[in-house]
Amino acid sequence: MDDVVVERVLRAVEQVPRGRVVSYGDLASLVGIGPRQVGSIMKVYGGNVTWWRVTNASGDLPEPLREPARVRWAEEGILMKPNGLGCRIAEHRADRAALAGAYERVTADLPAPAG
Repeated sequence: MDDVVVERVLRAVEQVPRGRVVSYGDLASLVGIGPRQVGSIMKVYGGNVTWWRVTNASGDLPEPLREPARVRWAEEGILMKPNGLGCRIAEHRADRAALAGAYERVTADLPAPAG
């Protein structure tokens, strides 16, 4: 895994505001990689960032993360869907334009993405 790509993903996650979520695809668009690659990075390296603010496109989380996320979401005002699989992403998604601006600022010191 490219260390710069990992750093870009982790910095992007840290820009998601409290009480908001983004999808793997939202982050992938920012960083210029695929959503599965974002998921792989989060699985391996995401434990020290605000991982509970990253969901799939439906607002759902993998089963092992649901209960720990539920507690953090409750603290941040993110409501679980009635099915308990995640949140209604449309209601809690971060402003992607603001996120893009924040991402550009916090990654300005990193090498340009390949490609």
